[in-house]
Amino acid sequence: MATDADAVVVGSGPNGLAAAITLAQRGLAVRVLEAAGTIGGGARTAELTVPGVRHDVCSAIHPLGAASPFMASLSLADYGLQWRWPEVDLAHPLDGDRAAVMVRSLPDTAAALALDGDAWRGTFGPIAAHLEDLADDLFGPLVRAPKHPGSLARFGLRAGLPATVLARRFRTEAARALFTGCAAHVARPLTRPATAAAGALLIAAGHRVGWPVAAGGSQAIADALAGLLTGLGGKIETGARVSTLADVGPTRVTLFDTSLRDFLRIAGNRLPARPRRALTRWRYGPGAFKLDLAVEGGVPWLAEACRRAGTVHVGGRLEEISAAEADVHRGRVPERPFVLVGQQYLCDPRRSWRDIHPVWAYTHVPNGYRGDASDAILGQLERFAPGLRERIVGRHVTTAAAYEDYDANLVGGDIAGGANDVRQMLIRPRLTADPYATGIPGVYLCSAATPPGPGVHGMCGHHAALRALRHYQDSGGG
Repeated sequence: MATDADAVVVGSGPNGLAAAITLAQRGLAVRVLEAAGTIGGGARTAELTVPGVRHDVCSAIHPLGAASPFMASLSLADYGLQWRWPEVDLAHPLDGDRAAVMVRSLPDTAAALALDGDAWRGTFGPIAAHLEDLADDLFGPLVRAPKHPGSLARFGLRAGLPATVLARRFRTEAARALFTGCAAHVARPLTRPATAAAGALLIAAGHRVGWPVAAGGSQAIADALAGLLTGLGGKIETGARVSTLADVGPTRVTLFDTSLRDFLRIAGNRLPARPRRALTRWRYGPGAFKLDLAVEGGVPWLAEACRRAGTVHVGGRLEEISAAEADVHRGRVPERPFVLVGQQYLCDPRRSWRDIHPVWAYTHVPNGYRGDASDAILGQLERFAPGLRERIVGRHVTTAAAYEDYDANLVGGDIAGGANDVRQMLIRPRLTADPYATGIPGVYLCSAATPPGPGVHGMCGHHAALRALRHYQDSGGG
């Protein structure tokens, strides 16, 4: 496929669109090539169950999007993006009618945690207070001199711990479970080093910017980015599959918002031996198994706070969540899995049809899992919301294998772009001074496999584009 662009971006996920916008803002003619018929990658929304009921296909809740320096720098509201905040950002039900609760207000959250209020405030308050400084260092390559060493050190003292160790700062079952549910987003055994990082960052973002959703669905994020890009003169072509580098056509720089596996295939023998060996060693993490439900009247949670929460973490006590994630690491689907539930309609009612509401639920499963974990998920939900099954009027299952069929970037259903072990968290995707470079002049990576990693924040694409821009200028571009 021929192009007349200064730069081509392969893939229209948030990182690909962010890369394209960054280059277009600097005056480059940019073209985005998307293999699917719809832009967005993980940020898509569709009617999966009942007509008129809109479900987020992959990403759903966006604390890192709201905290992203790049996203904040854009006038995305002019292109239709509106954030919506639930009354309760996060609830974590416990047996009976109890639930631990996190709201944007740190004092209110601490007060609700009672005996652990001071420990919660002392653990996450300093990180939340300096989140903007922390974002300067965490939302880019980690192997570099920090701009804010004090803030980074405070975060590192907590983030480097196993989640189960940091949880010991809290005395109550509620506070321990609330933190552990956030930490479990890392999709690794929670006894491993640095598994506290995801939980600490998500909680700090929650207390700084909240856990919002995009009005109308996560597709609105991709649509707003695309609207801004086309306003800058950029072009987007869907149904444009790139199988080899030759398919890109003549251009000075090319950026790939794809899995490393697909990039290796596309690059072929153009890729030098050393980076090829390094990228081939990249490991993928657990898959996601997702169950979308259309529920009449909403989920009948026993805990009242869960009925007001945009996100509900279902897994019980710290020990149960840790055991479930360890099972996944061993290649087993837990009998009582940790389930992440989204109730985006509570603050965005136009996703519903009359009294039928979309409920978004997923759990971690072994990579490539083709089985059906629906009963395990429903069993956990019924544990804290008895009577749910009788309210379900539609359902849609996405296995880990089906996620890859839907989007080739989600290898084996891995929605994080790679396993979040310590090495791959710090060195993404290989040990090099320029983590976005591929070894092929003018060709760069900008997917979640590059720093700072997964999340709908656009920072991978933005940083990769800045590096590509230097090559463009050095090679005689404008």
